[in-house]
Amino acid sequence: MLTKEEMPACPVATTVSLIGSKWKLLILRNLLIRPWRFNELKKDLEGISQKVLTDSLRSMEKDGIITRTVYPEVPPRVEYALSELGESMRPIIHVMEKWGIEYKKNMQ
Repeated sequence: MLTKEEMPACPVATTVSLIGSKWKLLILRNLLIRPWRFNELKKDLEGISQKVLTDSLRSMEKDGIITRTVYPEVPPRVEYALSELGESMRPIIHVMEKWGIEYKKNMQ
């Protein structure tokens, strides 16, 4: 996680640095619905590699956007969910969804 001094001065650039990749946005989209397991995310996010998914989840966890819960079972079960900070991004993703719907409607 970057310190305040290391963050971009522009608030939009800060947001983009945290969730600006294609895959992070799609992971957020899924986690807005419910907690997901790694293999569920991999299967749902067609085209994502295991490395990119792992790196994205680790980065988002480090930045406090998601939580990783390991259940003491055999075999271990791990779930990813939005943290309180991640939940605060719900309106951003919702507005992006609305914009995408309107854009698609106007393209016809």
